[in-house]
Amino acid sequence: MRRVQFIELHEQPWFPSSIRDEITDALQFGFNRFKVYAPIAPLLQFALDSTRSRSIVDLCSGGGGPWLDLYRKLRSRKLEEDTPVLQIWLTDKYPNLRAFENVRTISENYIVSYPEPVDAMKVPRELKGLRTMFTSFHHFSAEEARVILQNAVDAKESIGIFEVTRHAPSTIGLVFAWVLMLFVCTPWIRPFRWSRLLWTYLFPIIPLVLLFDGVVSCLRTYRPQELREIVEKLTAAGYQWESGEHSRATAEAPITYLIGYPRARC
Repeated sequence: MRRVQFIELHEQPWFPSSIRDEITDALQFGFNRFKVYAPIAPLLQFALDSTRSRSIVDLCSGGGGPWLDLYRKLRSRKLEEDTPVLQIWLTDKYPNLRAFENVRTISENYIVSYPEPVDAMKVPRELKGLRTMFTSFHHFSAEEARVILQNAVDAKESIGIFEVTRHAPSTIGLVFAWVLMLFVCTPWIRPFRWSRLLWTYLFPIIPLVLLFDGVVSCLRTYRPQELREIVEKLTAAGYQWESGEHSRATAEAPITYLIGYPRARC
């Protein structure tokens, strides 16, 4: 099955921002409930240690991504080692500000949001630290993906790409299961909104968009070999790149990753 470059509805400029926020809230609920990115905490720590960074700039953060769980894991290790804790910046081209504020409050200001929209291909220079992207790199064409990576290289920043979606029937099947489960879980998604019930049960726009975009996400996701082909086109002397699929157990869905960071200078 070859990768396809097709649109996801909720990322389009014409898509209603209020419903987009409802969709990113639902995705955020899934991240928090199932902790799908918990296995890559050691990879994140490796990337941070490789550059001695104490800050993370998360791109395309949606409703906050998997950071509440990952931040606790990384912070716990930092406290054990008696080193400064991390500062994590959430950014997005279409920021869900209410969701970002909720994450900031829960994390006690260790996870904060950048006040302006951020294009992953043109990250403001004042945002310094390890750049991360979760379940979002596939939104971009191969040329746009190259620009994102080159922008990090030009700024001399490390970058980590992580995708739980895959070109696999089993993963597409999980998308269907997750959307069906929304009909049970929606009343527990926070912050509670009556509009979310309206767009889930009476007019099921949220489930239908999540189903469509979820399947498209799987079809658009880059394989490790495709990521390596993009890296080969970069002007990135002095950078180290690692890519593959990571899973701690056979029962876990593998997470595709790409990590790049400047090599240590002697």
